Parts: sequence; C-alpha cells; structure tokens
Amino acid sequence: MTNPNLERWHAFMKSHDKQALWDMLHPDAVFESPVVHTPQRGREIVFKYLTSAGNVLGGEGFRYVGEWHGDNSAILEFVQEIEGISVNGIDMITWNDAGQITNFKVMVRPLKAINLVHRLMGEMLQKAAASPG
Repeated sequence: MTNPNLERWHAFMKSHDKQALWDMLHPDAVFESPVVHTPQRGREIVFKYLTSAGNVLGGEGFRYVGEWHGDNSAILEFVQEIEGISVNGIDMITWNDAGQITNFKVMVRPLKAINLVHRLMGEMLQKAAASPG
C-alpha cells in the first residue's frame, strides 16, 4: 500500500520546491530538533528549520536507507557525509487526516555529527534571519 503523504515528502526531497513544503505544513506544525531543547511551533519556524536542514543535509549524497510507516506517520532513516563526517539520523513525520505535516522530529548520531549539524544549522538559520523573505 502506498502512502500519498510519504510520496509527497519524497517528491519534495527530490525537487526542494519550497512552495510544496509550505503547502505540506499545518499552520500549527511542530519541529523537534536534535539540538534545540524546546519544540519549535508554527508553520513559519518549521518551514525555516526544514529548508535550512535541506540546505545543510539534503545535498548530493543524502539518501534515505530505511523506512517504517503507519497510516499517518513515518520514520525515515537517512545518511549523509558532510566535511568528512558520517551523519546518520532519522526523520519522524506525522501527518493529519488532511495530509498536512503536524509534527517533524529529527534525531542525529553520532555526537561528532550532532555538533557539526548544530554549527551548520546555526549558520544557515542566521543567514535566513538576515535575508528578507
């Protein structure tokens, strides 16, 4: 059985179409980061985190290597190499019945990768905050 929500996510990961991502996010979506203690709430901040993560992690070499899913949820294991460091993690995504992402949690390992992602995401989010729109 195919999951249309998951198919839309995979299509976004290939296209990096920001409008498609925006349309997928529920207005009250929540993002849970591997390095930020508090959940980030609301479409705008979740959009910023996910687009920044796409810039940091989603480049050439990024791939999903495992997938587990239910009717309105999925866990996607990913791998990437950045600056010579192997990054291994999971995206945990929950959708509502309308197909909008309501919760997106990311977990990353090992510690060296978490530190790298933390630094790069901080830089990317600072750039996003400094640029208009």
